[in-house]
Amino acid sequence: MQLASPYRRLALFGTVYFVEGAVLTYFSTFNTIYLRTFDLPFTRIGIVGGITLIPFVLKIFVGLLSDRVNLVGLGHRKPYIVLGLVLQSAAFLVFPLIDPVAQFPLFVVLCMLAALGMSTYDTCTDGFSIDVTPEEERGVVQGIMVGGRALSAVVIAAVIGALSQRGLWSVVFAGIGALGLLTVPLALLAREPQVRPPARTFSLAAFRSLRDWGFALFLVLGLVYPLTLWSANGMTGAFLNEVLGVRLGRVGLYTSVFGVGTVLGGLVGGPLTDRIGRRGSLVVALLLTSATVFGLAMLPSAGLGWLVVGFFGIAFGYYETVYMTMGMDFCDPRIAAFMFAFVMAVGNVGIGLGQPLSGALVDAVGFRWMFAVLAVLNLLTLPLVYGVFRLREDIE
Repeated sequence: MQLASPYRRLALFGTVYFVEGAVLTYFSTFNTIYLRTFDLPFTRIGIVGGITLIPFVLKIFVGLLSDRVNLVGLGHRKPYIVLGLVLQSAAFLVFPLIDPVAQFPLFVVLCMLAALGMSTYDTCTDGFSIDVTPEEERGVVQGIMVGGRALSAVVIAAVIGALSQRGLWSVVFAGIGALGLLTVPLALLAREPQVRPPARTFSLAAFRSLRDWGFALFLVLGLVYPLTLWSANGMTGAFLNEVLGVRLGRVGLYTSVFGVGTVLGGLVGGPLTDRIGRRGSLVVALLLTSATVFGLAMLPSAGLGWLVVGFFGIAFGYYETVYMTMGMDFCDPRIAAFMFAFVMAVGNVGIGLGQPLSGALVDAVGFRWMFAVLAVLNLLTLPLVYGVFRLREDIE
């Protein structure tokens, strides 16, 4: 697949991930707040979050389809990206018509459709990035992707926060739907060769890469870290609102601060990962994220929260960039979209497990102990990091 220039390829990566960032900002922060306006219990909100992530677990089949099937002759990536954007937008445009309490099952179905659309264009954009990115530039490319997604959080969170404070949730949903549709023309600019080279042509032999024990241990790490970090991020907005008394409009600003931190973590962490290596970057990112999540557990005031949330964003962006860069390193180019989707699907299982776990912990012991438990769980993965690099000495 080729666009007219490398800059336009990077523009596609950044724009698609900006749209994805808007959706993730809603689901990770504001979906909880939106559902709480209907007095939905945290346990049920956790169930919504867990079920919504099912399409992200099943995205490996989208990746397999993309690697193997040139859809109606239009390519292995472009038509899937376009279809995903359209499906996601349609779901968001229907959201305001549904009552989450009276029509709870239908609300869950819409969430799943939005997630299916997002997982489709996300998976195929990831496959595209592996198709065209040299190994020595993977950190930079992943930094742009993480940064683009986080930049969306900076902008969108502030907007959603202001709109939600005024009860304008229908405008929120319409805006997110429009973002996806506006990205379609850029995706249509992608051009793919009709014939792929043998090194990038689908082959059953490529699945032998899944037997690697280093890759298996890497997947275990990828299961645990999203469980802890995404759960902590998802509950931060509600914690600030319900424990520290931060108004809804200002919660959006805190989320923007987190987004600024994540942008910095991605943009700085990408080149840093390429420079100092995967091992050093992953250890530093793990220690920083554990410290900042524990900082949330000890947070005494909303004022200090600006600093803690910002540092959490930097550490989060750095960790995401390092892990996804390593995910690219592990992928066989013949099944690039499938294998990277498999890596991300395992992470989404972690997020799915973390949603009900964090909700249950909040209901049982409160927000602070929930953050403390997640920080300890994240820190306990340090031996897994050293295990991965011991088994895969070729990745440094």
